[in-house]
Amino acid sequence: MEAVLRAGVVLVMRWLAALFAAGTVLLAAGGAHAAPAGSVAGADSAAGADAQSQSAYLAEQLRRDPVYISDQLPRSVPRSTAPAFAAEAKRLHVPTYLVVLPLHTSGGPDSGLLAGIHDRLGRKGLYVSLSEMGLMDVQTYGVSVPGAQDAQTATSYEMPTDATPREEFRHFVDVLTSGQANQRADRARAAYGGAYNSHEPPALHTSRTDREDQSFLTGVAVTGVPLAALLIAKYAVRRRRLRREEGEAGSPGGRRWPLLELGALALAGLLAFTASQVFDDTTTGDGSVPTATDMRARVDRVAEGLRHDPLYVDPESPSSLDAGRRAELRKRIGALPVPVLVTVVPTSTDDESQGDEDRLAKALHDRLHRDALFVFAEPTGGGIQIVNYGTPVDSAYLYGRPRDLVYTDPTTGPLGSQLDKLLTYLSKAPKSPHADQPYPPRPAPDPAAEQRLPGLFSGDFRAGLFIGGLAALLLFGLVVAVWALVRSLVRGRARSLAAAAAPIQPRKSWLRRTAREEVAALTGELEAATELPEKARRRAWECLDAAALLVDGDSDGLIDDDATPASLACAIVLARAGRAAVREPSTAAHICHRNPLHGTAVERAPKPPAGSRRAPRGPVCAACLKTPGEMLRLYGADDSGRQGYGPYPEHPGPLASLAKGAGIDQLTREVRESFGVH
Repeated sequence: MEAVLRAGVVLVMRWLAALFAAGTVLLAAGGAHAAPAGSVAGADSAAGADAQSQSAYLAEQLRRDPVYISDQLPRSVPRSTAPAFAAEAKRLHVPTYLVVLPLHTSGGPDSGLLAGIHDRLGRKGLYVSLSEMGLMDVQTYGVSVPGAQDAQTATSYEMPTDATPREEFRHFVDVLTSGQANQRADRARAAYGGAYNSHEPPALHTSRTDREDQSFLTGVAVTGVPLAALLIAKYAVRRRRLRREEGEAGSPGGRRWPLLELGALALAGLLAFTASQVFDDTTTGDGSVPTATDMRARVDRVAEGLRHDPLYVDPESPSSLDAGRRAELRKRIGALPVPVLVTVVPTSTDDESQGDEDRLAKALHDRLHRDALFVFAEPTGGGIQIVNYGTPVDSAYLYGRPRDLVYTDPTTGPLGSQLDKLLTYLSKAPKSPHADQPYPPRPAPDPAAEQRLPGLFSGDFRAGLFIGGLAALLLFGLVVAVWALVRSLVRGRARSLAAAAAPIQPRKSWLRRTAREEVAALTGELEAATELPEKARRRAWECLDAAALLVDGDSDGLIDDDATPASLACAIVLARAGRAAVREPSTAAHICHRNPLHGTAVERAPKPPAGSRRAPRGPVCAACLKTPGEMLRLYGADDSGRQGYGPYPEHPGPLASLAKGAGIDQLTREVRESFGVH
């Protein structure tokens, strides 16, 4: 879109420039005052001759040097860069004549400016006009330059909006000498000329806005990334310490170096250094810095003209003031009771005064050393500014002049007519008892300082530091929330799996099926285990034998029909304990007393001191250590003979001994003793 806007702006401004030039000529031909019908042709002829004076002036300048740069654009195209343009033009190997003018005076493809220059210069070659916006027109006269128009089209589309005229001309020469101007123009139209563009040419220079964005981004990265990494790392370390099985509360802590904090500082420094290397531009633009001569060239030219003539008309601009109108204005200026100097020159932000008439008036006053009313008028229409330097004229009268004497519209009346009205108005100005002096204007910005970019670690860098800290906190909170959610989901799934493997109130069918599966699994693992410590092997076999006694009394490999829920649950507990001994020989020797189906315990509390009324706490598994689970309940008859689910310690059989803290080995002995096996 940027390329389309640039190409569109260039085309529109070319047409506007052409219309301004044509409009000023036509209005001058019409005249502001009534003229006899027979004199219209004469006025038109005079206006045409005057309009040609721009071409004649520029042709005379090009006769001296094939590169002419206006002195009205020192901030964007200094005149001292003319050798650089000439060096690029030599690459074309054809005579090249180049003019760089302000946008509203450079004309367009239909303005006839280059044609007029060629007619007066009378030399064959490639003629190019540029403005601060880029290429304006390219024409060839008497030489063959294939692809010149295509090169202009490709340049208009391919160059970004921040390209300087020198860079645009260099690109134009590159395209023209590549031999592929036509193909590149077609590709440029396809890429940037449609309603929907696939991409845009990247900017060539770092602007002040870009530098502000870079400073902000650097601040965000310097604080956000290290702080987020530090917070997340410390959180992870804290979670890891909390998960450690062996406590370190009683161990001597010693001094701990803040490694995480030092790492975060090192990361911040590394990011800052990297940003300074990536965003290393110190200036914007193509490096063209105007000299002192460039900055005073226009003031010298205008001042020299005003020394000899109270009416100065810019020869670089098309003007509607013909010779007769100028003579009439000079006569009227000389008849005024106060000295008046009229300057018809364009102003823009790229000139030495940065478009400020007060600064231009001060510069001219300092150069001329004359008190006068300085009148500034735009040659192609616009504002009329009056600055009073030392004349006894009422300032309120000057400021209160009619609107049509403040702003001129070339579509409603020629400039000469407006200036004539202004001089009439000034002739009636009341005198002031003292000479007026304007307030000194602020100095124009230094062009070199304008091109310097602010430091990377200034401006929005501080705002970036603050936002980076907030972003780090938000990211840390998001990470903690996501981690908590994931942990909750994992724990929920683990609880679901644990509940499926160790239900609180198991059905008898579940007990029979699980007992058969667990006993078969233990048998298979024992047969496959060839290298087991003797203690682990003995415990696993004892668990298998005890489980078989409980549920397979006739040794037929099937679960007995009369096996009680307590016997089935005890067989499951023993089979799982045996499998744990096979997988991990150093596993604990106790079972979770809350629900023996949970498996082996991870902690056994010490016995309470003698005389203590607190009941001893039984061994528990890892899950019950964090959150005590419900007691295992089995189906059967209680002491009164009623059927139902009740806590497993209330059911007869060896399983009840686990509630009293019995270990695996004691459980196997009690099973054997209950069956009379020794």
